[in-house]
Amino acid sequence: MTPQILASIFLAAVFLSAMTKVALMLRQMRHVRLHGDQVPAPFAASISIEAHRKAAEYTRARMQLGIVDVLLNATFVLLMTLGGGLAALHDMLAHWLPTDGLTHGVALLAALGIAGWLIEMPITLLRIFAVEKRFGFNRMTPALFIADLLRSAAITTAIGLPLLFAVLWLMEAMGERWWLWVWLFWLAFNLLGLLIWPTWIAPLFNKFTPLADQDLKARVEKLLQRCGFQAQGLYVMDGSRRSAHGNAYFTGFGASRRIVFFDTLLDKLAPQEIEAVLAHELGHFHHRHIWKRIAVTSAMTLGTLWLLAWLMTQQWFFSGLGMHTESTAAALALLSLALPAFAFPIGPLMSHWSRKNEFEADRYAAQHTQAEDLVSALLKLYRDNASTLTPDPLYSRVFDSHPPAAARIAQLRTPR
Repeated sequence: MTPQILASIFLAAVFLSAMTKVALMLRQMRHVRLHGDQVPAPFAASISIEAHRKAAEYTRARMQLGIVDVLLNATFVLLMTLGGGLAALHDMLAHWLPTDGLTHGVALLAALGIAGWLIEMPITLLRIFAVEKRFGFNRMTPALFIADLLRSAAITTAIGLPLLFAVLWLMEAMGERWWLWVWLFWLAFNLLGLLIWPTWIAPLFNKFTPLADQDLKARVEKLLQRCGFQAQGLYVMDGSRRSAHGNAYFTGFGASRRIVFFDTLLDKLAPQEIEAVLAHELGHFHHRHIWKRIAVTSAMTLGTLWLLAWLMTQQWFFSGLGMHTESTAAALALLSLALPAFAFPIGPLMSHWSRKNEFEADRYAAQHTQAEDLVSALLKLYRDNASTLTPDPLYSRVFDSHPPAAARIAQLRTPR
C-alpha cells in the first residue's frame, strides 16, 4: 500500500463514520419530534404529556450537542493526522527532549491527550452547564467541577505517566512479540483497577456511606441470599451532588465487591422497586456479562496490538497518516487517532449484544422479584430521567446499549 492510498482510505473512513453518526442523530431528532405530542399507549397511564414532551426536547438538545461533538472530533483527528498536527507536536517536543528516549514518547502521547481534552472541554461544559442545567438535572457547581478536574488530572498524571512509560518500554525492549507482553500488562492493570477503584479512587470523588435504612437493607440481604450473591457491603453514594439522575451498580470483585445505590435512586423509588432494580443488576452478575465483556474486549485489544506491531514495520502507515518520523510512540498515537473511524462498524454489534444482556438481566429480575415492580421502577426512571419513549428504530439499533422502553416493558409483562 502507498501512503496516498492509505490517506484516501482514512479520509473516507473518517468522513463516512462522522456523516453516518450525524445522519442517525438527525433521524433521532426528527423521529422524536414527530412523536412528541402523544404518549405511547403502554405509558399513557404513567407518563404525562408534559413529561413526554420534556423527554423529546431533552433528547433533541443532546443530539444537537452530539452532532457538534462528532464534527469537532472528526476535525481534530484529521488535523492531527493528515493536517500534520502530531508531527508538529513531535518536532516541538524535540527542541527540549531527545527523540531517542522514552521521555519524548511519553511527552508526545501526553501532549496528544491534553490536546484532545482541550478540544472536548467546551462540549463537556455545554453538556453540564447548559443542557443538563436547562432540564433540571445538573447539580454540579463550578467549584465542584474545578475540584473534580484537578483530582482527575492528579490521578491521570500519577497513574497515566508511569503506565505510558511501562508500555513504551515493553514495546521497545521485548522484541517482535512485544504486543503479547503489552497485552498481558494491560490485562493485569485493568484487573488491578477493578480491585482498587471501589476502595481508593471512587471515594476521592464521592462520599460512600453504609446503607442506613434497616428495612431496605434486610430486603436487599434476603434478595442477595436468594440469588447466591455475596458483597463486601451495601453503600449509598451522594450522586445528587452532581446530577439528579439515579442509578445503582455493583463494582469490584472478590473481597472488594460492593453494591452502590445513588441517593437520588433511593429518593425516587419504593423499597420493592429498588429491590427489583438491584435484581436486574444481579442478573448481569448471574449471567457473567461483565466477565464476558472483559473477555471480548481483551481479545479485541490483543488483535489490535498485533495489528499495530505489523503496522509499525510499514513506512506507509506513518507517512500516510501525516507522520514523518517512525517511532513506537508515534505509532501508538496514530493508532489511537485512526482506529475509531475504522472500528465504527463494530459499534452496532456491541450495542446489539448489550441490549441482549439487558433483556437477560430483566428476565432474571422477574424471576427473583415481581416483574411489575421492575416495570414500575423503569417507568419512574424513564420519566424522571427524561428518557425518550419513542427512539428512532435505526438509531436505537446502532447506538443504544439498552432496549427501547416499549420492548423492555412488553417483555416484562409477557406471561411466562
